Amino acid sequence: MFTWALVGAPNSGKTTLYNWLTGSKSKTVNYPGSTVEYSKGFLRTQLSQRIAKVDITIIDTPGVYSLVPQSEDEQVTYDVLFNDVLFKNNEQSDRLIHHIDAVIVVLDATQLSRHLLLAKQLIQSTYPILFVITMRDLIEKENSVLNLEILRLALGSNVILFDGILGRGLDEIVQNLVLNFTLGADKKDLAENKKHKSPSWSLTEQEKTILWAETLSKKAFIKRDKNKSARNLTNKLDTVLLHPILGFVLFFTFMSLLFSAVYWVAAPAMDLIDSFFGAATDYVIVHWPGLVGEFLGAGLITAIGGVAMFIPQIFILFFGIGLLESTGYLARVAALIDKPLSLVGLGGRSFVPLLSGFACAIPAIMATRNISSKKEKIIAQSIIPFMTCSARLPVYALLIGFLYGSEKPILAGFVMSLMYFGAILIGAIAARALSFFIKDKEKSRLLMELPLYRQPHLGVIFLQSIAKAKSFVFKAGPIILILAVILWFATNFPRADMLQNSSTSSAIAQQSYAAQAGKWIEPIFKPLGLDWRVGFSLISAFAAREVFVSSLALIFNIEDSGDAQLRSLTGVMKTAKFADGSLIFTTASVVGILIFFMIALQCTSTVAILKREMGSWKPALLQLFFSNLVAYGLAVAAVSLLKNFGY
Repeated sequence: MFTWALVGAPNSGKTTLYNWLTGSKSKTVNYPGSTVEYSKGFLRTQLSQRIAKVDITIIDTPGVYSLVPQSEDEQVTYDVLFNDVLFKNNEQSDRLIHHIDAVIVVLDATQLSRHLLLAKQLIQSTYPILFVITMRDLIEKENSVLNLEILRLALGSNVILFDGILGRGLDEIVQNLVLNFTLGADKKDLAENKKHKSPSWSLTEQEKTILWAETLSKKAFIKRDKNKSARNLTNKLDTVLLHPILGFVLFFTFMSLLFSAVYWVAAPAMDLIDSFFGAATDYVIVHWPGLVGEFLGAGLITAIGGVAMFIPQIFILFFGIGLLESTGYLARVAALIDKPLSLVGLGGRSFVPLLSGFACAIPAIMATRNISSKKEKIIAQSIIPFMTCSARLPVYALLIGFLYGSEKPILAGFVMSLMYFGAILIGAIAARALSFFIKDKEKSRLLMELPLYRQPHLGVIFLQSIAKAKSFVFKAGPIILILAVILWFATNFPRADMLQNSSTSSAIAQQSYAAQAGKWIEPIFKPLGLDWRVGFSLISAFAAREVFVSSLALIFNIEDSGDAQLRSLTGVMKTAKFADGSLIFTTASVVGILIFFMIALQCTSTVAILKREMGSWKPALLQLFFSNLVAYGLAVAAVSLLKNFGY
């Protein structure tokens, strides 16, 4: 088996080339610190069929600016190339599965002079190298022409121009590697000579190299129309988007529009999904009378539908973030927010993990590995659970929809955006508090190239958003399925003889195991203005936040009703009452639930990841305890205040 490593700077087009070679769908990002582990794939079938039958593995390493490691992501790339540690069968074994046979160095044509510094280091490593220059489409749009022969002579190896959009140059890359580095290589000699020279530069040597890179870059471009340059447009846009005041105003505006769109654009699709599952529930109950029909309809289908209806909102959220990311805008936000983050003990490198936290806290916490400062890493890990992950979105959508419905989608979207920015504010306060207690002299550094603004690839973003929505379903699905069985059983049993002939299932529910447990813990939730049913759903949300919606759907949809509108969860919530006849779901109680979900750490998987990354159960459990305590306290305070004002 032959192994090629892809090496390049962040945003050089390296992961795009990896996707073309392997057929993978890895996400391409344009800021540093987004990858702290390598990706491994095999040359896809369509390409391998065109060449001799050779097993080829491709390693996509984290983007680096230098082979002298300064952060964990740079260390991973260094270890792949020079230590072989990632290719052992296990940690105790010394036998290598395989090692790197050749390196594909990816260079961005629009940042050529800077990326040539990394190329120079790799030349010193003695690896067989193929240089691939990306952004072919951009230099063609500005009528620029590269003299590849000058680059080949200077670099001592072949140079191929590649178009990441259409894949032009891909066949040439594969054929060149196979003919020059694979078929003509002596595998035994490569295996015995696996230790390559790792570069080590003095300051003087680096300053000579910089001059060499700038000179070579100027010689390589035969012509360049600066008036049509993508960088010229980028510089003009950056004067506005990176403005110290206007930049933040525009960022807040963009994100508010995105969160508003998450609500009102998705409304028609959500209504269709809700109607479909409602009809399916009715059909099953009618055609399979008895316990089986009740379980499948009012139990399983209702629970799944309670989460499935929020898939359009999840898709729109990730599609919007993908648009901002692929244009190069979010990289500007990382630079823009670097100074404000420093006021709370963080820095620009924390932006990537914090942003990832809006999707899921687990990979976001893992992404903090690239933060060199121990203090900043601990603070980032501690506040990431406050970021509004996708699991909270169904809860927010349900409760905000209850307050405003479809009549005021813009207002509902604005409140949704407030929930996201409120989480950021809470995280900033917590970070500032932690910065007083955690002492560390080492400062985190943000080294980042701002990519040129580019037209987003809508097809790619669409597929990635679909994949994320599917991931949400498959992640939540098994948990929902298990809890649906448990909750349906808990709310339908025991069935005493006097209840067997009852015309309503509500009588059964009042005597069920869930009711007995819920009424025991009900005093805890009374200050929040909630009864045992909502409290029971809040407890079940500790398995996964999105389960809160399906739990409510299971518990409240057991009420009999001839009105189809009232069988929807929102409709049932509007009529749900305490024993004294007062409404359970009021503005005050709903706001209390929203505040609790915004602050509380309810994800057991996140607690496990915190333990692993922090190296101890103590900080993870302390965070679990205090976040829920603060969330409960603030929620109770908000409910009491709003009730005093008549809400």
